[in-house]
Amino acid sequence: MHLGVVFPQTEIGTDPVAIRDFAQAVEALGYHHLLTYDHVLGAHIADRLGWLGYTMEDMFHEPFVLFGYLAGCTQRLELVTGILILPQRQTALVAKQAAELDVLSGGRLRLGVGVGWNSVEYQALGMNFHTRGARMEEQVKVLRALWTQESVTFHGRWHHIEEAGINPLPVRRPIPLWMGGESDAAVNRVARVGDGWFPGGSLVNERTRLPAATREEQVARLHRYLEAAGRDPSAVGIEGRISIARGGPEDWRLEVERWRALGATHVSVATMRANLKTPDAHIAAVRRFYEAAR
Repeated sequence: MHLGVVFPQTEIGTDPVAIRDFAQAVEALGYHHLLTYDHVLGAHIADRLGWLGYTMEDMFHEPFVLFGYLAGCTQRLELVTGILILPQRQTALVAKQAAELDVLSGGRLRLGVGVGWNSVEYQALGMNFHTRGARMEEQVKVLRALWTQESVTFHGRWHHIEEAGINPLPVRRPIPLWMGGESDAAVNRVARVGDGWFPGGSLVNERTRLPAATREEQVARLHRYLEAAGRDPSAVGIEGRISIARGGPEDWRLEVERWRALGATHVSVATMRANLKTPDAHIAAVRRFYEAAR
């Protein structure tokens, strides 16, 4: 099972040296991958009563630009979006950006995608929030075609490509496409067309939207859908997430082992919301976690 780190998007700050140092420290410690979240816009919530989730007060570095920078600062780390909100973006442009990042990193991109929850972003980016699930399914087909074929012809509901392609093609053809989401539709989609799954939340984190007991039920449901799709469960990865704010080394070890028992192929540790005030404090936290997990 591979260990990774969630890039502390909302707390890392804007100093490029600190961002570089964090990624290099994660790599030097022995972690397998670095995962980042995605939001293009944050909402101003003064007039949005009952708003839940990130706002304009939360900082987010853009994943492709961030990873383009970190690709040149690291040598081994897999670079993971967990997740990129795909349906609010132009598909061919995502295909081009992802392919370029994969080339510049030497084949180290794992693209996690999802439908998101923030209608404010969709409106601002000119995309339909209500068709995002069906749109993403078509996007997956288009992405894989553009990553594996020099010339693509595709005609669907939202996409029309006539004998065109991207150059350069990625190193990994196709780039691994993982998916987030916990709804029945999302888990079914992973089983049919995904290379891996990001279940939301932690096993024992009190902030998670689901009680820990349902995580086993979700994995069992994924396996049922995989069987119905005629796919081998071992071919589809699962990435768990652990919050360092919950407990200490013994708790972290227990949660790593519980994810392993569930069949997780990857686990990432998140250091945000743990009252860490500096990038160096985040580095010290991932060092403690690695020592405990190993």
